[in-house]
Amino acid sequence: MEKMHRDPSKWYPHDYVMRYTIIPLIPRFISPNMVTVLRFLTIPFVLYFLYIGNYAVGAPLFLFSALTDAVDGSLARIRKQITDWGTLYDPVADKLLISTVVLLIVVKHINIVFGILIVMIESIIVFVGYFRKSNGTITSANVFGKIKMVLQVIGVALLLIAVWAGIDLFIPFSIGTFSLAIVFAIISLFTYSL
Repeated sequence: MEKMHRDPSKWYPHDYVMRYTIIPLIPRFISPNMVTVLRFLTIPFVLYFLYIGNYAVGAPLFLFSALTDAVDGSLARIRKQITDWGTLYDPVADKLLISTVVLLIVVKHINIVFGILIVMIESIIVFVGYFRKSNGTITSANVFGKIKMVLQVIGVALLLIAVWAGIDLFIPFSIGTFSLAIVFAIISLFTYSL
């Protein structure tokens, strides 16, 4: 019998906003797991456009892909469609999106040590999640993990704007946001089962 830490059906504050904005626009036949799969499918395109330097396409596509993280979770909680698959693979999709973009953008425009540190922490979180799953415990993200993801998305977005628009002032804000995300990542790792 699998044990479940943190009630995955418990709503987060953004779920109340999503309930009246984005979720009503999503047809009933679209499941949260379909949205997660969409995020997996967008990652190669995000990376391609960012790699070739087409930030006009890559940056909005990254933001769209990151938004699907909020959408699939809210959709699952609001429509009561939470699955073990979604609980396990939603964070994998998040970490794959963030880690690959960080390796591509942060390593190039900030520094390699900072980028590798972010990816290492994300990898440890995935490893811990799979280890717990193999021990019969499905662990959904806690509030610290959610804050970490939002901070990472903001950090990437600020860096992409800095590179795309040539606004160097955004680079220190991006570094600060990523630093804060690292703190929340470590907190989420140690409080994963709360």
